[in-house]
Amino acid sequence: MSSTQLPFPEGFLWGAATAAYQIEGAAHTGGRQDSIWDVFARLPGAVADGHNGDVACDHYRRYKQDVALMGQLHMKAYRFSTSWARCMPDGVTPNPEGIAFYSRLVDELLAAGITPWLTLYHWDLPQALEDKGGWANRDTAYRFAEYAALMHGVLGDRVRIWTTLNEPWCSAFLGYAAGVHAPGRQDPRAALAAAHHLLLGHGLAARALRREDPDASVGITLNLTVPDPRDPGSEGDRDAARRIDGQFNRIFLDPLFRGEYPADLLADVAHLGMADLVQDGDLEIISTPLDLLGVNYYHGESLTKDPAGPGEQAGQETTSAPGQAARPVSSPFVAADGARSAPRGLPVTGMGWEVQPEGLRRLLNRLQGEYTGPAGIPIYITENGAAYDDVPDEAGFVDDQDRLGFFAAHLQAVHGAIADGVDVRGYLAWSLLDNFEWSFGYHQRFGLVRVDYATQERIPKASAWWYSAVAAGNAIPAGTHPVLPSEPGVVLSV
Repeated sequence: MSSTQLPFPEGFLWGAATAAYQIEGAAHTGGRQDSIWDVFARLPGAVADGHNGDVACDHYRRYKQDVALMGQLHMKAYRFSTSWARCMPDGVTPNPEGIAFYSRLVDELLAAGITPWLTLYHWDLPQALEDKGGWANRDTAYRFAEYAALMHGVLGDRVRIWTTLNEPWCSAFLGYAAGVHAPGRQDPRAALAAAHHLLLGHGLAARALRREDPDASVGITLNLTVPDPRDPGSEGDRDAARRIDGQFNRIFLDPLFRGEYPADLLADVAHLGMADLVQDGDLEIISTPLDLLGVNYYHGESLTKDPAGPGEQAGQETTSAPGQAARPVSSPFVAADGARSAPRGLPVTGMGWEVQPEGLRRLLNRLQGEYTGPAGIPIYITENGAAYDDVPDEAGFVDDQDRLGFFAAHLQAVHGAIADGVDVRGYLAWSLLDNFEWSFGYHQRFGLVRVDYATQERIPKASAWWYSAVAAGNAIPAGTHPVLPSEPGVVLSV
């Protein structure tokens, strides 16, 4: 092994991730009906330029091409989500045609030697269930467990890794408190109810999967942040960091790993009645032991209670960026009492998010020390990536050195965490393809592979070829120099 490379442990899992609504298209094909994102996208101002996922990357029809592309890029695992609205359009009744799509996808992956990693819920709740209250309705948790059992009954003979929920913080607080995501509600009480019912649904689904197959690997994916007080000497800034940590990280980590909600969080939100949501036995169900924890990391936060200064904005998650929709929104932090993110002068991505790889190393060490280590389970990075203002050349090739550098720096942070003793066993880049980026529509591109939305051509970027070499060699270069094919402008299409 060259001294210029940083090797990863043998068997480290390399791959990429996507989500159903962001790539599949075929919004009303094969019996699929509206999800909350289909309906939300029709609201004036909800999604930039009125974009929607009706076509997206046309993955529903082009999945064989996309799996072949993964193989070309040396992916060993593919984390995808199944659309609840495709598989059970009304939230309760199985749709064989929709389910069959995922069976074909799994077969294609296995034939290519790629491990299928299935996420049951990546935000596309059937609108029929939202009409009954959505995640704010406790009954949705039980419908979710039925959905999990259905999908395992069809795919469990071939899928061994199951994630119940992707980023329940976004589902609950961006969807029900801020109004930034579907279903677009701005009700703090409903957001807290959604958070609890999502966790309950996770626990019920985990138990359902284990009943079907005790040997299945079952986990959950959380998006987590690193909350630092801007001024550690300021009592207000320390309290802001504590509150955001409680309402972003510990609201999920503590019930999952310790079977309880943090006392300070319950005090923060006491006026919103969160404690009243918890029924006897809920926390035992929620803390059903995990086989792995998926971690999604994009950036940390420098937090303060000071008023915003010139050029500063309150609330990084609702800060405007190119392509941001114009619909009025609220804070996702339902009891943060004026806490806001303060810029630190770090480089930022196209989303306006700070680039903070050292935060990932600190986060992983914290998880190992406080949560996953005591539980004896591994961590997988299930999302990490960046949107930038890609500029294609005449052939459509993007020499995205900024994204390549982002991946290199964060992989070096993961390598450092492993050296610290953190049990990290895989890294799934976000995302395989440029795609529908939620309320930003098609303005923000996270893909390793460029998608020409007019032609649906797939064109791997410089970062894709660099990442492919990392995956093939199970090691990262010490620097950030790209590894390109002899003809980087190759276009893959059907």
